[in-house]
Amino acid sequence: MTKLVKAVLFDLDGTIVDTNELIIQSFLHALQGTVSDDFGREHIIPSMGLTLTDQLKLFSGLEDVTELTRAYREYNYLKHDEMVALFPGVAEVLPILRRHGIRLGVVTTKMRPTTERALKLFGLFEHLGTIVTLDDVQHPKPHPEPVQKAMEALGAEPEHTIMVGDSTVDIESAANAGALPVGVAWSLKGEAVLREAGAAHILHKMEDLLTLCGIEGTDA
Repeated sequence: MTKLVKAVLFDLDGTIVDTNELIIQSFLHALQGTVSDDFGREHIIPSMGLTLTDQLKLFSGLEDVTELTRAYREYNYLKHDEMVALFPGVAEVLPILRRHGIRLGVVTTKMRPTTERALKLFGLFEHLGTIVTLDDVQHPKPHPEPVQKAMEALGAEPEHTIMVGDSTVDIESAANAGALPVGVAWSLKGEAVLREAGAAHILHKMEDLLTLCGIEGTDA
């Protein structure tokens, strides 16, 4: 990094919390009888990161997805705690960043209750200065509004802010807001897709973020 990093924003699903399988299984459950028999994870992965409503409309071809949303959330809530986990390094890196005075936030297309549930489950909630969810914005990612709102809450300028995500909408939202877009190599979409979307850097492990923020060796 050539400029001092003062804030780091994270996407939630697929970036710091591994909810990938929970999300895929929730979609498969909700869409039973609505989509063709050959509908599978390969159809779901490319659009992960969009809002739940947009994805359900895309997959089902329906305009009213109220019942599908109910079925998805019911399954997701039931299976949540047993099917989610932190990605390696997350629990260690966030406290280090905070200790070095870097302000932290989460920017997600999930609703607030399920967002806070995951963050509190893994003890991450206390490290965050702001949480921007689908409930808090008029325009979700890839629009710049969610990232802008998080930066405003943290008092951080775009040129001193990193946004980390696993989806093209994370990268685009960050770039649109003037923040530095950073992808993660563990994205189900793959590094190439994130680079093509405009990711300036790719983290191959969460600890790479410390280097990007200028925190080295014994400083950690």
